[in-house]
Amino acid sequence: MTIYSLRPQPAAPVPKTAMVMAAGLGKRMRPLTVTRPKPLIDVAGKPLIDHVFDRLSAAGVERAVVNVHYLADQLEAHLRARVKGIELTISDERKQLLETGGGLVQARAMLGDAPFLCVNSDNLWVDGPSDAIRLLASQWDDAKMDALLLLVPLARATCHRGQGDFRLDAFGRITERRKPGRLAPFVFTGIQILSPRVIRDWPEGPFSTNLFWNRAMEAGRLWGAVHQGLWFDVGSPKAIRATELALAEL
Repeated sequence: MTIYSLRPQPAAPVPKTAMVMAAGLGKRMRPLTVTRPKPLIDVAGKPLIDHVFDRLSAAGVERAVVNVHYLADQLEAHLRARVKGIELTISDERKQLLETGGGLVQARAMLGDAPFLCVNSDNLWVDGPSDAIRLLASQWDDAKMDALLLLVPLARATCHRGQGDFRLDAFGRITERRKPGRLAPFVFTGIQILSPRVIRDWPEGPFSTNLFWNRAMEAGRLWGAVHQGLWFDVGSPKAIRATELALAEL
């Protein structure tokens, strides 16, 4: 069975607010992250987080909430000097790393009441026929979705060493997470649109966004859009070189 991405709707507005996840420890990127946070590691001539903000700016995002924890002073100073044209708000996790779900909970009041983008700060992608963020926005349907994840086929997940994350039905609904010992055909890129209503009934302390995803999937409200361009899993020093070589050939 062929799986298709959802059919884009014309002139869909891009969410005005983005949550940028930037609080992680970057353990797989050591020793480069001993003295600087992973989002500030240079790839193809600029820090990873600058690649992300360039994409947000190009898509028309107006506000960004960035959570910080590891070497937070460095990251915050860089952002305040670098980010132009996007209103910047820092969600401070210096006292405790809250993981992705806990980070969303702490930032909830800063994100507003409309659907928002959520982007990992160590992402690096190349757009295909359409801008990846605008593709997500064009496929967002608030009536039937709580979360819309940008996915890439496992075969096109450059430098990715995992076995995939999700399965989709023919309409684009995420129906299953990868089971142990089996491959899943799609990898989560770290880019998604979330409805604020998904942030509810959370546990105390750190936890993963998986909690919110699992609830949405059980309700049939977790969907995926297939990225048509390139995506790089820049998770280790070795992956930096491979990514830069691939980009140089474009």
